[in-house]
Amino acid sequence: MEKQISPKEIFETPFSRAYWRAAAREFQDTRVLIFAALMIAIRVALKSMSIPIAANLRINIAFFVNAYGAMVFGPVVALAAAAVSDTLGCLLFPTGTYFFPFIFVEMAGSLIFALFLYRTKITALKVTLSRFSIDFFVNIVLNTPIMWLYYRMVMGKNYVLFDGLRIVKNLVLFPIESVLLILFLRAVIPATKHLGFLHSEVEDLRFTKKLVAFLIVMTLLGAAAVSVYAYYRAHA
Repeated sequence: MEKQISPKEIFETPFSRAYWRAAAREFQDTRVLIFAALMIAIRVALKSMSIPIAANLRINIAFFVNAYGAMVFGPVVALAAAAVSDTLGCLLFPTGTYFFPFIFVEMAGSLIFALFLYRTKITALKVTLSRFSIDFFVNIVLNTPIMWLYYRMVMGKNYVLFDGLRIVKNLVLFPIESVLLILFLRAVIPATKHLGFLHSEVEDLRFTKKLVAFLIVMTLLGAAAVSVYAYYRAHA
C-alpha cells in the first residue's frame, strides 16, 4: 500500500521515491499551478533586466524568481516551468538565433534550486550551495559544450572550451548572488508561509561565521581570478 504523504512532510534528502511523488503531485494542486504560471510570467518579464556590478558584469535578476518558484513547487513543476519560460523568453525577447539545447541550461538551474530548497529545512548554507552548484555545474560545466555546439552549428565558428572570462565572471558573481538571494528569501518567505504555499521548514537565514568566511574566501578567489585574467589578457 502506498504511503500517504502529508502536505507538511519534510525530507532530509531529495533521493527518495516519496520526495518525487510529493513533487509530482504538485501538478494536481490548482493553487500551485496558478502560482507557477505567475512565476513564469515574472521570469519572462525579467529576462532582459539585470543589476550592473561593473563593466561587462551584471546579475540577471530573474534567478531570484527561479529560486523562489522552485522552493515552492518543487523539481517536477520547476522543470516544466523552466522549459516554458525559456521558450516564451526566446519568442518574446529574442537575443539571437534560437538554439534548443539552451533549454537544458534553464531547466538544470531550476532543478538544482528545487533539490536544495523544496520540502527541506532551508538554511543560508543550502541557499549558498544551490547558487554555487548552478554557477559551477550549470553555467560552466553544462553550458560550455552547449556553447561549443552553438558556435559550430549556428555561427560556423570555433568556441574555446576553456573560457576564462566565463569562469572568472561566475567566480566574481557567486558571493554577491548568494548574499542577495539569502536576503531576498528572508524577505519573501514569511508572506509565502502565511499564504500556505511553503512546505519547507525555514531556519532563520543567518549569516553564520563559517558562511561569512566561506563567502569572503570566494570573493578573494574571484578577485584573484580577475587579476590573473587581466594580466593574461594584457600580455597575451
